[in-house]
Amino acid sequence: MRYETVVPAVFQARPNRFVADVLVNGTPVRCHVKNTGRCRELLIPGVSVWLSHSSNPARKTAYDLVTVQKGERLINLDSQAPNKVFAQWAQAGHFVPNLTLLRPEFKFGTSRFDFYWEAEGRRGLVEVKGVTLEEDGAVFFPDAPTQRGVRHLHELSASLQAGYEATICFVVQMSDVSHFSPNDKTHPQFGEALRRAAAAGVQILALDCLVTTDSLTMGNPVPVCL
Repeated sequence: MRYETVVPAVFQARPNRFVADVLVNGTPVRCHVKNTGRCRELLIPGVSVWLSHSSNPARKTAYDLVTVQKGERLINLDSQAPNKVFAQWAQAGHFVPNLTLLRPEFKFGTSRFDFYWEAEGRRGLVEVKGVTLEEDGAVFFPDAPTQRGVRHLHELSASLQAGYEATICFVVQMSDVSHFSPNDKTHPQFGEALRRAAAAGVQILALDCLVTTDSLTMGNPVPVCL
């Protein structure tokens, strides 16, 4: 996926989880943050960020903050991007062979999953999670407790009994990482639920991404360490 009209900026502050104050060519600008996670290790005063300009004149903010520099690494922060790149990747034939249907937003139980798919007598559910938390080359999810994520894992496991295949795909919004693990330090309940889901037969995928200042492309599998 590609962003139109991207401009560089310098991060200053995040008054709340929805907006950030940045400098664009030295001019103060308030922009929308397309990620409601904490991102405390990323959004540090003085770091380089990139903004995508919105063509909607009715918006309160003209820009979205989509990419941040962390050391030598570019990290995409757009929480809507993982679903988009997963769909492109799956439709290109990289997920299951002979895919005939990929439908977004599918309700099962009390959850709404990101995708429902069909392929030659098979059917399944996919939940996609974006990963932006990196420490010493390893990546972790979540960066904050997520009871919704735990519920998704329980209901993915339940869907197996109903005849679905089930997958949780962690889209790592950066490249050159060593492995993915659940963030037991921040939310041990999610880690426990992920390990139970894997034992029940839920497929656990992690894939990195090629990130530029104006694009995001699905990359290679990342080792999963549970």
